[in-house]
This record gives sequence, C-alpha cells and structure tokens, in this order.
Amino acid sequence: MFIAPTQNSLDYIQRKSEKRVVRLLDTTLRDGEQMPGISLTSQQKLEIALALNDLGVDSIEAGFPITSRGEFEAVKRIAKEIRGSEVIALARANKQDIDKVIEAEVPAVHTFIATSELHMKYKLKLSPEQVVEKAVSAVEYAKSHGLVVEFSAEDATRSNLQFLSRVFQAVVNAGADRIDIADTVGVAYPSYIAFITTYIRSSVKGNYLLSVHCHNDFGMAVANSVTAIENGADQAHVTVLGVGERAGNAALEEVATALAFLYGYKVKIDFSKINKVAKLVSSYFGIQIPPNKAIVGANAFSHESGIHVHGILSYPLTYEPLDPSIVGAERRIVIGKHSGRHAIEYVIKQLGLEPREEAIKNILNKVKDLADQGIKITWELILKLVKEEYGDVNNV
Repeated sequence: MFIAPTQNSLDYIQRKSEKRVVRLLDTTLRDGEQMPGISLTSQQKLEIALALNDLGVDSIEAGFPITSRGEFEAVKRIAKEIRGSEVIALARANKQDIDKVIEAEVPAVHTFIATSELHMKYKLKLSPEQVVEKAVSAVEYAKSHGLVVEFSAEDATRSNLQFLSRVFQAVVNAGADRIDIADTVGVAYPSYIAFITTYIRSSVKGNYLLSVHCHNDFGMAVANSVTAIENGADQAHVTVLGVGERAGNAALEEVATALAFLYGYKVKIDFSKINKVAKLVSSYFGIQIPPNKAIVGANAFSHESGIHVHGILSYPLTYEPLDPSIVGAERRIVIGKHSGRHAIEYVIKQLGLEPREEAIKNILNKVKDLADQGIKITWELILKLVKEEYGDVNNV
C-alpha cells in the first residue's frame, strides 16, 4: 500500500539526508556521444564540457581517447581548459588505452572490464582468473602514473555477485578510488539494484566510493540510479537528456533534481542552468527535447486543465512539485479545450484588460468549439478572440 508522505515525514527525510553529499559523473561526451548517428566536433565537445563545468557536475567524462585522433585531441583540450569539475577519460583494462589517457594529460581514468559469464565467454574469451588479473593490472598501472582511478565492472548486474565482489575487492586492494556497478543493458530494477548495492557495499572492504551506471532499456535508469544512491552508492553516472546508446542513460536533470528535492541530498549543481545545458546538448546532438520530458520539457511546467490552472493561479504548489524558476524554466498557462474561465481571465489580465464575465464566457466557448474541431489554439487565435470581445484596443 502506498502512503503519501506527510510534511512531517518529508521534514524527517530532510533532516536525515542533510549531511549526505552525492557525486554526479556526467558522461554525455562519452557514453552520450555513443548514441547512434552522433559525432561531435572538438569545439562542440569543449562547449558542452564548459557548460557542464559551469553547471557544477563533479566529473566530466570527456571521451575515449584511443578511439581516434580527433577524440584524443578533444579530450586533451577539455582536460587543459576545464577548471572546477574533474576531467576523466575512458580506457579498457589494458596498457595501451591507459597510455592514451596519460598522453592526453587527463588526471583521472575510468577503466573497465566485463564480469558477467556471458561477456567473459562470448566477448572477452577469458577465464574469470584472467579477468581479475587484467583488472588489477590496469588499476595498478594507472595508479603508478598518478591517476585517479574509477573501475567499472561491465555488465555487473548480470554477473555472479560473489565473483563481482571478488573483482571489486581486488581492484580496491590495488588502489582503485571508485568502483562502479554498471547496468550495461538496463536489465536491473529498483529492488534488485537496492540489493546489489547493499551487497557490494557490505562485502567489499576498504576506502572507496561506490558508483552506479544505469542504462534505460526498460525505462528504469533514473529510478535505478536514485535507488542505488538511497541504498549506499556515492555517485551516479548521468547524461544530459538521458542521451546514450540504445535507449540511453540516466538523465542528469532527473537524477539531480530527484536527489536534491525529493531526498534532500546535496548535489553540486546550479539548478538554474539545467535548462540552458539541456538546450545546448539538444542542439549539438540534433535531437528534439520531448515536450513531456521531466524537468526540461516544454510541458514540464505548462498547464491547460481548468482545475489545474485554477489551482496554479491560486497557489502554484497545488499542481507543481517545485518552482520552475529553480531549474531555469518558466510556468506556462496554455489555452485549449480543457481550459476553464480562470485561464481566460488570466490571459485578459495579462493583456492589461479588465475581465468581464460575458467576455470570458464567450471567449471560452469559442475556444472549446474550435478545439473540438481539432484546431490548435495559438496565441494569435487567442488575440483574435479577445479583440472580438474588446475591440481594437492598444494592448491587444
């Protein structure tokens, strides 16, 4: 049975969480750019990195240096120009990849190897012992060159948990600073991600931060990321707008706002800049932001229903979970077939006119009649209807 949180319970969550700080590693420029059909220029990558730095993410995964000369140069340029956020680059668990990260003068490396039986048998063609050996060797090599090391167990959520724990313990013993549970094909669900996070946290000993990297194949990336944090993870990997391979990754804007405003955790994000960053990524990735996208979609703080508009105009929190200005958005009152008199009155007042009951009624009836015919109620059409009632006045 679901029990809605009361103000007292929300206050309790806030008090319990007020000292908890959560890291966000943004991988828009690496996992995000692996979205099919996407290829950013070095300048575009730098501009997004600068925007992410300005936004306040803890780590920016700049790319995969060994991929190409252009990728290497972009990563090196980002590492040189970013000040504030940590810059980290991807490398497979081998010396050649890590050398490219070192050559790019990046201070941190994100190295990985698969730990599931499926990947070890069919992709890597390595025994479990060989996987452990390669993981440890990569971490030791990176640490010997002074790098901050984050180690990911690829396909962790389909791995044998005892073996996963063994690999993580081995790399922590070798000096890994952070270990990451990767839900590589998005098959985890909240109760399982809670279990695996708790299991790893309790079974792997040492001084490390625990990360989670969730894909969205079943639409659970955000829920899984937040659940992992709730159950002991210290960091979530995210991308702006949830871009990434296949169905994408956990969306930065959703994870960050959920952690901050639902759980009361501290995230180093300037929320007023989230919409700006989302629009930049949308432009350079050549994708449209869905209107019903949480936090940054055009409809996230838009209201048409008469009941909702009445509530919003009386007291915004009746139908909004947070003030849109917090995330750099604006509230919109949309006129359509579901509108009520309060919305029409609001528009008339916004135009500097005195609302009249007969005029409100006439405009509302015309709006509903036109909308029932499938006609979109544009601002120009609203102005036309107002003019029909008020005449050719200056402000209309």
